[in-house]
Formats: sequence, structure tokens, C-alpha cells
Amino acid sequence: MPKGYRATLAVASLLLAIAALGAVAQEAAVGAEELIARADAAFDRWTGTFDFDAYEADLRLAIDLWEEALPLLAEDRIQSRSRVLNSLSQALFELADGYVIDRGDRETLFERGKDAALASLELDPAFVETREADGFRAALLAANDIAAIFWYGNTLGQWLNYHQWTAVMGGVKDVYASFQRSIELDETFDAGGPHRAMGSLLAQAYFTVGRRREDAVAHFERAIEIDPTHLESYVNYAEHYAKAEKDQVLLDELLTTVLTLAEDRAVVAAHPFYNARAIERARRLAR
Repeated sequence: MPKGYRATLAVASLLLAIAALGAVAQEAAVGAEELIARADAAFDRWTGTFDFDAYEADLRLAIDLWEEALPLLAEDRIQSRSRVLNSLSQALFELADGYVIDRGDRETLFERGKDAALASLELDPAFVETREADGFRAALLAANDIAAIFWYGNTLGQWLNYHQWTAVMGGVKDVYASFQRSIELDETFDAGGPHRAMGSLLAQAYFTVGRRREDAVAHFERAIEIDPTHLESYVNYAEHYAKAEKDQVLLDELLTTVLTLAEDRAVVAAHPFYNARAIERARRLAR
């Protein structure tokens, strides 16, 4: 076989291989997008009638589909990977906090949620560089992905309930840093979520971060001001602060507000998952 022909054949084979790889990558990308779309649809709690008990299966399906999609996303698709990881962290938090009773299963889900949010943070080279140069907490305080840092703080905070030594040795301060940064980035995120989360943290672990329990009040009230329809802000305020302080007047006021707002379908529908939980919690606290 002439050398020129062999060279031409080699080039043609290489081009075919490259084309095949491109086709595989394209097929994987399409497959990932389809999986993400199905996950997003399962996660959607605003379309149609929301059934809290039935939603557990939807959450589990969304988690499975997002986890299946991740390996199919190209490494350079940073925004897509970040969104999937952040969604995973939130969904794992909600599954554990809303439905799972077994202690070991809850710990595992919170750990997976924590790891997903951290993986999202690590997609930003600046986060990695700051962590290497100045330490992990400094990286948290300089992070820019509000969803990643907010859900990292939430999932880490819950995971620390099963790891008290880690909590005492700095874990709670990392949660505090996460909520600090979330407030700086966007205090309105998740219907005042950063203030709601900070209020809950300070009401329960104020001494660990050198604050006073009373400092929680401003955060709870700011969360309510940002979105009065998110009923968990009132219930967390009632349970973690008013009850702990034995302030019966405030406790009754907050619970009455929740149970009154629960009569308004539009309010309940604004945050179906969290409001369903908050109403049930308020009823238990009011007994």
C-alpha cells in the first residue's frame, strides 16, 4: 500500500473517530438535558394541586434524575453542573427534613446534600484558590454562588447534629459564615431564607458563635418582612426563640398568625412544601 494512501487512510480514520466522539458527546448532552427537564418537572411543586405526602416520591425521582444527568454533562458546562448540584442539595435537604425518620438515613441524606453544595462551590476556581490560600471559612465568606452557599449552610447545619465534635470544633462557625455570606449576596433569596436560617441558628447556637439569642429576632422579623407568605419564618421564630425564651405572648401571636394565614389558599400555595410543614408544626406547638 502506498505511503500516501496509508497516510490519507489514517487521517480519514482519525476524522471519523473525532466525529464519532462528537456524536457521543452530543448524544450525552441531549440525554442530560432530557433528564434535567424531567427532574425539574418532578421537583415542581407549584403546578397543579400539591399533595405533601405524594410529593415525597416526586422528590426522590428528581434526585435520581439529577444524579443520573450529572455524569453526562461535559466538565466545561459549569453553569449547568452548578444548577444541578444546587438543586440536588436542596432536594436532599427537603427529603431528609420533610419525610425521613430513620436517624442514619437522615444523616446520609444531609451529608449527600452537603457534598453536592460543596462540589458546586468548588466549580469556581476563585473559591478553590481562596481556600488554599486563606482557609475554608475565608473561601465561604468570599463565595459568590448564593444557592450553593445557602444550601451548603443548611445541609451542613443539619449534618452537624450527628457530628457534635465537628460542630464544636468549627462546624457551626462554618454554618454561620455561610449564612453571613448569603445575607450579603442576596437577603431575599428563597423568600428571605438567609435571614430565616440565621435567625434559627442564632436562636439555638448563639453561644457557639459569640452572639446573643436576642440577635435572632431581627433576622426572623426581616425574613417575615421580605416574604410574609413563607410561614416557616413565623414557626421557626416561635419554636426556636419565643418558646425557648418562654415568651408566651409572642409564641401565641406568631402561631395565631400562621394558623390565620393558613386559611388563605393563595398564601399556602406560595410555598407549598414549606407552608404545609409549617402549618402542621404550628398546630402541634399550639396544643
